[in-house]
Amino acid sequence: MAKRELPRHVYKQRNGLYFQRRGWPSQKFQSEFATPEFWREYSDILSCKEAPKRVVSRNFRALVEHYRKSPRYKRLKPRTALDYDKYLDFFVGIMADANPAAMKRKDVIRLRDANAEKPYFANYSLRVLRVLMEHCVDLGWRESNPAKGVAEFKSAKKEREPWPQSLLDAFRANCPVGTRERLLMELCVGTGQRIGDVLEMRWSDIQEGGFVIRQNKTGKELWIPILPELQSTLDAASRHSVFILTNERGTNSWSYRGASQAIRNIRQAIGALDYDIHSWRYNAACELVEAGCGDDLVASVTGQSPAMVLHYTKTVRQKVRALQAQQMRIEQNH
Repeated sequence: MAKRELPRHVYKQRNGLYFQRRGWPSQKFQSEFATPEFWREYSDILSCKEAPKRVVSRNFRALVEHYRKSPRYKRLKPRTALDYDKYLDFFVGIMADANPAAMKRKDVIRLRDANAEKPYFANYSLRVLRVLMEHCVDLGWRESNPAKGVAEFKSAKKEREPWPQSLLDAFRANCPVGTRERLLMELCVGTGQRIGDVLEMRWSDIQEGGFVIRQNKTGKELWIPILPELQSTLDAASRHSVFILTNERGTNSWSYRGASQAIRNIRQAIGALDYDIHSWRYNAACELVEAGCGDDLVASVTGQSPAMVLHYTKTVRQKVRALQAQQMRIEQNH
């Protein structure tokens, strides 16, 4: 459509129509042009009773601030938002006053390559920058996303594995019953849930001898019976908060950052840095397979999809099936 067909202050960009007027914030239209919904949007903008806010300087500091107020950021899971914040602060630290509209693909590649010795950091920062620059496009500050299509560093990905029994024993020896670290470990291994769900567990979630859980990531509702070893740990825990795992003051839930650092200290002390908190979820799934549970029974505890059950248990599953196969050979030959 030609500009003369559009109403005043409405301009066509590559990714849609925008209301753009000097001294007013740029706004993208959500409705198709010329529909009743479009004209309603247009009228609402013009009849806004509040005085329009002055457009802020178009720099990275303003872009990050605007993104953090956006629905796109607010929809992030708390754990993901914490991760994003580290990289958003990094961008502000190195490009605060730079104009994001001037960023080119070569600049994105240069930023990625500057952190080549830290491939995880380089790749994650690229992902966050890709999201941030897409938000920049949505604001109408630029027409394309320079980070889109820029390849991440390839690195040999080490498959996560369950903790060996010897390291679980070492962890228990270093963290006696009554410590937060021990309680966290027994909750993770005993219920097979993600760390985010474990940290949100409340005493009121214990009903009829099991935990009533609604998984944050999947929305699945589960009831998981409590194992004897976990029960003895719960019996020894202090109940001074609605949360089972609390911060140092006992006033709120234990933060992911605090829990992760505390567990890392133990991992370092016992030589278990190759195995992290999430690996305990692998332990739960593998123990269920070793006990003879089929995929549906494993999933009834972990809440995983069939594909994820296979992924989490593939190592131990091969061992279990090999033992069965060799036993069948022994029986066949005798």
